Amino acid sequence: MNELPQQLVNGLLLGSMYGLVAIGYTMVYGIVQLINFAHGEIFMVGAFGAITVHLYVLPDGTSMWVALPLMLIGAMIASVLVAIGAERFAYRPLRGAPRLAPLITAIGLSLALQQAVWAFYPEAKSKLAFPQIEGGPFSIGGATIQTGDIFLIVAAPLSMAFLAYFVMRTRTGRGMQATAQDPDTAKLMGVNTDRIIVIAFALGAVFAAVGGVASGLKYGQIDFKMGFILGLKAFTAAVLGGIGNIYGAMIGGVVLGVVETLATAYIADIPGLDQFGSQSWAEVWAFILLILVLLFRPQGLLGERVADRA
Repeated sequence: MNELPQQLVNGLLLGSMYGLVAIGYTMVYGIVQLINFAHGEIFMVGAFGAITVHLYVLPDGTSMWVALPLMLIGAMIASVLVAIGAERFAYRPLRGAPRLAPLITAIGLSLALQQAVWAFYPEAKSKLAFPQIEGGPFSIGGATIQTGDIFLIVAAPLSMAFLAYFVMRTRTGRGMQATAQDPDTAKLMGVNTDRIIVIAFALGAVFAAVGGVASGLKYGQIDFKMGFILGLKAFTAAVLGGIGNIYGAMIGGVVLGVVETLATAYIADIPGLDQFGSQSWAEVWAFILLILVLLFRPQGLLGERVADRA
C-alpha cells in the first residue's frame, strides 16, 4: 500500500497519454463513422517529427528547455501533414464505399507509415534515444515524478480544455457538432463538411503529436513500431469512454491507464496469480476491461452524447 500513490500517478500519466491519442479516434469516428487504425502511426510520426527537429534543425548542445517548444511544433507539423494527406488521398475517395474498404485502407496505411519511418530512420529498427529534460526527479505526496512526466501532466489537461472550448464555443466547433449529427443537413445549412472533416483529422493529429512527444520524454526512446500497440489501447480507451464522446475518450484513457498499472503492480501479489501480474500481461488486462465494459455497458462509461461528438 505504500506504493499506491506512485502506482496511481503512473496510471494517471499512462492514461493521459492514451487519452490524448483516443481523442483523435473519437473525433474522426464522431463525424465520418471511420475507425482510423492508422492514428497510432500518426502518434509515432509526431515523435519522429520532434526528434528530426532536434537532430537536424537545432544546433548541438541546445538546452531542452529551448528545444522542446520547437520539437513540439515539428511534431505537430509532421502529424498534421500525414493526417491531412491520409484524409485527402486515402479516406475521402472511399467515403461512400462500404465500411470494410476504409478499414482495410487504414490498416494498410498503418503498415506503410511504419515502413516509411523505418526507411528514413534505419536506426529506429531497435530503439532511438529521445532527448530528455534536465533536472528532477521530484517527490510529491509520496510519489516520484520524473521531469519528462511534467510535460504530460501539463499538456493533457490543457489539451482537453482547449478542445472543449473549441468544440463548444467556436463557429468551427459548432460546425463539427452539426456535421456529426447530420452531415447532409449541415451541408444545406452552409457548413463545408469537407473542411470540417479535415479539421477533425488535423486536431486529432495535434493531440497525437503531443502524446508522441510525451512518450519520448517519458520512456527516453522511440521506435517505428511504438504506435501500433498504443494505438490499439487508445482505441480501447475511446470505446471505454463511449466512442464519439470527446470527454469520454480522455476519461476512458485515464481509467484504462490506472487499471492497467494497478493490475500489473498488485495481481502478482495474489497467491496463485503471480504469473498474471507481469508487464507482458498489461495488454491482456486492458482488453479484459474493455470486454467487461462492452458486456455490461456497451455504450461506454459516459455513453455517446451527440452534442459532444466532434
